[in-house]
Amino acid sequence: MLRRKFIKHTMAGLPIAASLLSSACTSKESADPKTKRVLVIGAGLSGLAAARALHDKGFIVTVLEAQSTVGGRLRTNRSAGVAFDEGASWIHGIDGNPITTLAQQAGMQTFPTVDESRVSYDIGGIKRKAAVYDAAEDELYSILDSLMKQGSRTRSFESVFNAAYRGKANDRLWTFLLSTYVTFDTGDLNKLSSLLYNEGEEYGGVETIATNGYDTIATYLARGLDIRFDQRVTAIDYSSSTVTVTHNGNVSEAGYVIVTVPLGVLKKESIRFTPLLPAGKQSAIRSIGMNCVNKFLLIWEKAFWDDVQYISYTPAVRDKFNYFVNVRKYQPTVNALMTFAYADYARQTETMTDTQVVAGIMAHLRDMYGTGIPEPVTMLRTKWQNNEFTFGSYSYTAIDTEMTHFDDLAESIDNRLFFAGEHTHADYFSTAHGAWLSGIREAEKIIDLL
Repeated sequence: MLRRKFIKHTMAGLPIAASLLSSACTSKESADPKTKRVLVIGAGLSGLAAARALHDKGFIVTVLEAQSTVGGRLRTNRSAGVAFDEGASWIHGIDGNPITTLAQQAGMQTFPTVDESRVSYDIGGIKRKAAVYDAAEDELYSILDSLMKQGSRTRSFESVFNAAYRGKANDRLWTFLLSTYVTFDTGDLNKLSSLLYNEGEEYGGVETIATNGYDTIATYLARGLDIRFDQRVTAIDYSSSTVTVTHNGNVSEAGYVIVTVPLGVLKKESIRFTPLLPAGKQSAIRSIGMNCVNKFLLIWEKAFWDDVQYISYTPAVRDKFNYFVNVRKYQPTVNALMTFAYADYARQTETMTDTQVVAGIMAHLRDMYGTGIPEPVTMLRTKWQNNEFTFGSYSYTAIDTEMTHFDDLAESIDNRLFFAGEHTHADYFSTAHGAWLSGIREAEKIIDLL
């Protein structure tokens, strides 16, 4: 189940004083569940989906967001005059995908990426024959369809693949394919489950990329909602019939609370739960993996690269700036390339200065296009691993993961404490549509209590 396909095989309210929030959320409620207040922790896509659905049903909903804006991992940087989506960029399969309709309603403009429009380079600027690339790609998909038969609960994808295909382990094209087709889609190969790497469902149809910012969806969903920004939740007490939430030293109460913080935040135990979360939920938090993918946008005065959608480079170091998206194909006035780093190399980039990152990217581009190409005039980047509001990019099936763990994370507690987020959706984990669907799911649970 490879959702971020590289080739043809088919990704607001205003702040208000905390004292007002506390007094608003501690007022007495009637016996009618619909009059009970709902607190949603997090204004990412899942939180906004839940809040929007409940608000539209007449519930009194307050969203507590730790940051100063909505969207969570739907974050768009426009500081360079172009919409650079730091998190989600693609709608992965538009047929039947709820994000397709939502994007249209929100005014998010999209462009269908042409997966066959690509070129591949090896070290030394050697252009790879398309037939060689295509054959390796086809073989990879054949391997992915069956490798789990050789897997086990205690072995990683990397160990099983290397043992079965020793000749490919150090082949640069194969290192690239595994990096961009598997690590990008899932997580660290040395931690990825050799049994569950292909789990999950996908939508059909073409993939489209946002051109005016994926955050348009978040802004659209946030309209008219009571969202309190810069409210860092540190404790949730669900030991009584009313749930109390501590944020910025203040306490708010509600009949229902929906926790939508990313898996990375749960792993860091940034929120103290009283009583402790059930053992099954704690085990799921420990066992599901959290990938890191960092993105880099570089802008030049003039373009010097191939006029194709995707440019691949097969360096000696895996997961390192090996895949370039030609932004000019969907933003013709912008001379920009977007590239990526995955897993441990992505984490390593967060220790590097901007100068070091640009030097690493330019070394690859100069190997492909010559030493005379100019330095970029602008570079934008992400640092998802050390972002205290995410601690990573999205979930994946690690060695210790069981598919029931996603369901364990989705389990509500005593019809008071609910959980949403891409990491709580067994079919569509790690995707924006999974996050959306999980928020709607939790809202419906509360609605059904009426």
